[in-house]
Amino acid sequence: MTAVMLSTMVLCFALTVSVAVSIGLASIFGIQVANANMLISVKEMFNAINKFPLAAIPFFILAGNVMETGGISRRLVEFAKSLVGGVQGGLPMTCVLTCMIFASVSGSSVATTFAIGTILIPALIKHGYPTTWAAALQATSAELGVIIPPSIPMILYGVSAEVSIGELFIAGFGPGLFISGALMLFVWVYCRIKGWGKNDGDGRLSVGKATWKAGWALLMPVIILGGIYGGIFTPTEASAVAVFYSLIVGLLIYREIKLPDLYHILRKSVLSSAVIMFIIANAGLFAFLITRAGVPEAIGLWLQEVLKTPAYFLLGVNAALFVIGMFIETGAAIIVLAPILAPVAQHFGIDPVHFGLVMVVNLALGMITPPFGVNLFAACTVARISLDRMIKDLIPFVLVVLACLMVISYVPVLSLGLRDLVYAK
Repeated sequence: MTAVMLSTMVLCFALTVSVAVSIGLASIFGIQVANANMLISVKEMFNAINKFPLAAIPFFILAGNVMETGGISRRLVEFAKSLVGGVQGGLPMTCVLTCMIFASVSGSSVATTFAIGTILIPALIKHGYPTTWAAALQATSAELGVIIPPSIPMILYGVSAEVSIGELFIAGFGPGLFISGALMLFVWVYCRIKGWGKNDGDGRLSVGKATWKAGWALLMPVIILGGIYGGIFTPTEASAVAVFYSLIVGLLIYREIKLPDLYHILRKSVLSSAVIMFIIANAGLFAFLITRAGVPEAIGLWLQEVLKTPAYFLLGVNAALFVIGMFIETGAAIIVLAPILAPVAQHFGIDPVHFGLVMVVNLALGMITPPFGVNLFAACTVARISLDRMIKDLIPFVLVVLACLMVISYVPVLSLGLRDLVYAK
């Protein structure tokens, strides 16, 4: 059964069938070969999405779309530019910083790409930056959307590996800030070498004025994250609060959302949510079948024999996840692999929260690596260029994030320090 499922899935990938359909078809063929009752497929697909924490996904997607339409994104850009836009290369640094702030309420890298990219990619091009470099920068910076909490992939890992989502969220701050700092340092040095961005400060507001204009937008992550860690509401409930707050700000305070806009916002959010939920349902069935077939246990035993130490295990897993992330959507990869790899990581003495961050950061790289990097397609759509044109400019950004991943993997205190402080036993 397992051989049939894997070969079917690989064949579907080769024929460019969508990831969700490929996983679903592989599962159906596996059930047929095993002569099992087909009702299993319906039951397990329903069970995969019948989990309360998953309700956060459509709400965070909706919140991101409301923020984009309601003027919150633009004000965050102006605020970030007031902080770092005055130096050479300040506009690319603004891109990274804005994505980091926007990520603290959106939970989605694609939403971050569109919300921030539609503002900053044209601005970067206007200031003389190459279009391909601007698109590569935006795609990479938006990756922070799944590392800075709240994060949809972290929710999926928490549900799949039965790990506290609250602990994952608080642990995500260290790696998220570390990657943000590394990217900002890289673009600052790179722009000075290239001689770009000497006029990036043109049109920059003062910090005080920008903060005043963005006050309601900046209050949003404070309310969301403060509510979660203050025990006022759960991460799932926080997603609904994010929607409510962004609607109030967009409709009544900034008044940039008109009633007709709500239809387009809701339609876009429903379509995005449906795609993710369909992937989760099919991946849940696939994970159930391979678990029943004993694949996770077999892989775990093999890894323990081949990779004798935690250091080798992390290196091997990172290499495998990097390749897998190029071809499989992040959510599907987490749902299928987390139940397999998390127990093995615990056997090696690796904290499941730390391992979750390693998985999320690694698979987030898949969002900016061809051939199926969703952030790349989103950035190319905004910049109106083809994917092949930006590959050369993308490579340095991928190397920076890879270097950060190695540090995150082998310096667990970066992920667990704040978690241990907040969740002291």
